[in-house]
Amino acid sequence: MTTTLGLPEPVRACLFDLDGVLTQTATVHAAAWKETFDAFLARRDGPGFRPFDAVADYDEYVDGRPRADGVRSFLASRGISLPEGGDDDPPENDTVHGIGNRKNALVLQKIKEMGVDAYPGSVRYVHAARDAGLRRAVVSSSANCHDVLIAAGIDDLFEVRIDGVVAAERHLPGKPRPDTFLAAARELGVAPAEAAVFEDALAGMEAGRSGNFGFVVGVDRVGQADALRRHGADTVVQDLAELLGETA
Repeated sequence: MTTTLGLPEPVRACLFDLDGVLTQTATVHAAAWKETFDAFLARRDGPGFRPFDAVADYDEYVDGRPRADGVRSFLASRGISLPEGGDDDPPENDTVHGIGNRKNALVLQKIKEMGVDAYPGSVRYVHAARDAGLRRAVVSSSANCHDVLIAAGIDDLFEVRIDGVVAAERHLPGKPRPDTFLAAARELGVAPAEAAVFEDALAGMEAGRSGNFGFVVGVDRVGQADALRRHGADTVVQDLAELLGETA
């Protein structure tokens, strides 16, 4: 029996998002964003502040985007403008980068306390892709991508990593722009039409669609299948193992 991957024939490479696709860290990020934004809003607006919604606000304004873009996007939705600050702003500064650094410190603390688990179905799928001879990359907005892959024990499954650190070094705009996915495809030596994108974020769907990739897989962990399709998914699954099949 031969394992099939549920992908169109031209696809020769798989480009995987990290949080929510490969590892069970999307909920950790959402919780860290909520804690960060709620503390800021409470200081700014007082006891009657409208809290950050860890589902709706996270999906719409933050998920999949580079950290500073997520801060800007959510604050703009509330009509709030802050100074940019700099990459090395301390977490207590009420600047775009200060708030982003505050959130990052919380994520690292939560990961240290809770550890990192990979989705078993995703690990099975990546193994099957490797066994089938497909090229494999991780494409993540996270600056902590490498550490998370190592903590989850899956770093050796990928040939290329385009993450927040690499994007900053190369001045690549983040999702929903397709540039990071396009960079991964180039490093793997394939055209966009020969690559499949695997994403759980609406911004990632848009990146896959605008980059003209051969196939875009939406991974629905939180019940947003219809939104994933509207934003560009060719197919939606709850777990990557659903794509696996066998032929004689």
